[in-house]
Amino acid sequence: MQEYSDDRQAGSLPLPGNAADISGAGIGLGPLTAATVQELWSKTYNTQGKPDWSHTYPYYHPEIVFQDSIQRLEGIQDFKALCERLTERCKELRMDIHSTAQNGNTIFMQWTMTMMFDKFPSTPVYGSTVLTLHEDGRIISQRDYYDLWGDIFNGIPWFKKPYRKFMYKRFG
Repeated sequence: MQEYSDDRQAGSLPLPGNAADISGAGIGLGPLTAATVQELWSKTYNTQGKPDWSHTYPYYHPEIVFQDSIQRLEGIQDFKALCERLTERCKELRMDIHSTAQNGNTIFMQWTMTMMFDKFPSTPVYGSTVLTLHEDGRIISQRDYYDLWGDIFNGIPWFKKPYRKFMYKRFG
């Protein structure tokens, strides 16, 4: 497994031998690796508070399957609509990528997403993403893992302690 940290400069390591070359998909993009994922996602969330995913869409397969704790959706149009809804709901949205790694056609990313809403304090959500590459090199599956309620409840002083006590008592 090849791992990259936040301070990794794009292009400073050779491409893994199993990096999928998206140029084979007829869209003229280079291989999608852990390093390019980190670079692309870093650009996505650092645009004056509002994310812009448009430069990542060519890397997604038309039949992308996205799943997280809340939903499962299929197809690039539904995925784009999801991204737009998230942008509209948040006053500001940041993602700090802590590490990326690749093993074959799977790319793993560990991150902290901070969402800022108009009337509520900022809420950090800690999670990870598993991207699975199609044989043509594009992302065919994205699975995001995070504890949405636990992370949100941690930000509510009067609710944090009872919630954690309940979780410990109930689930150990």
